[in-house]
Amino acid sequence: MTVRRPTGRLLMPASVAVLASALASCAGINLETAATEPPRADCVDDSPPCVQRRGEALKQMLADPKRTWIREPASAHSYAAGVRLFAFRSRKRELSCDELAHGKREADAAPTVLNGPYSGGLSPAQKSRGTMLAAEVSKELGAEIRRRGCRVRV
Repeated sequence: MTVRRPTGRLLMPASVAVLASALASCAGINLETAATEPPRADCVDDSPPCVQRRGEALKQMLADPKRTWIREPASAHSYAAGVRLFAFRSRKRELSCDELAHGKREADAAPTVLNGPYSGGLSPAQKSRGTMLAAEVSKELGAEIRRRGCRVRV
């Protein structure tokens, strides 16, 4: 018995169909995850588009009733941009004790991340501003934790 391989005429439409369905499914996944993905504003320059992007990301974070952004990982650029830290600072009275502790740990870790190996592209001034903001936010969140009498490990 001889097995016949498909000829090029049959193989091409099948390949196109598979590729089209794969692209369509990827596009669907990207659209779905884009809707649930927390806002990111990792740009750190002072250009008007970057400043606007950071402001929009902050508004989105503050408007998120589930505060999903809290558990998302942060990069050195996120700390340098300051959006996450401003969000923690702005919502400190509404956060649970666990969320406050998470924010304080994140703010305490920011200087290490900002000066670590993954902080490429950041100027010393950007790192310094991020470090100062992180110290202020850590202090404010710590005071809120103490004020409420939260029993969390920080």
